[in-house]
Parts: sequence; C-alpha cells; structure tokens
Amino acid sequence: MACFNPECIGNSSFERIAFYARRRFIDGIDTITLMTEAPTERDKRDVALAALLDLDDASLRRMNLFHCPQQDCKAHDYRRRLKQLLAADPAPAVGF
Repeated sequence: MACFNPECIGNSSFERIAFYARRRFIDGIDTITLMTEAPTERDKRDVALAALLDLDDASLRRMNLFHCPQQDCKAHDYRRRLKQLLAADPAPAVGF
C-alpha cells in the first residue's frame, strides 16, 4: 500500500527508480553525474531514491527517510525488489 505521505518512496514509480538504480549500480555511473544529467526534478528525486541502496536498512530506519510508519508501505517492498533486481543482473557493479 502506498503511504499517504507525499514524500514517501512508495509514492514514486518503481520503474523509474529501477532505471536509475541500474545506471548507478550496474553501469557504474556515479550519483552526481546522474543528478546532473537528470532532466526534471522528479528524475533527480528518483536518482536520489536509487542511491539510497548504498545505505543499510538499519541506517535508513534510524534516519526515518521514508517518512512512512507502516511496515507494509511500498517503500520497503521497492527496496527489497530493487536489491533483487540488481543482484540478478549478470554483471552487477556492487553486491547486495
């Protein structure tokens, strides 16, 4: 379920975040370059959300970055799915 908080990652497009996650972690393009190349503010937000995969789950919980108290929020599912997607790639730049 999507969070009612508009800042929650669960309210973003999984496909767009996955696109930037692949560019970041599979293609090896650094976050700053992706941010610079992002054509819209929404794309910049999706780059930032993809870059959060660098952080461990405990750090994210401590920082409360998802702004979503619900455990069944899409934010948690997106993160799990992105990690699986990147781990399944034949040549990931980083392991999850």
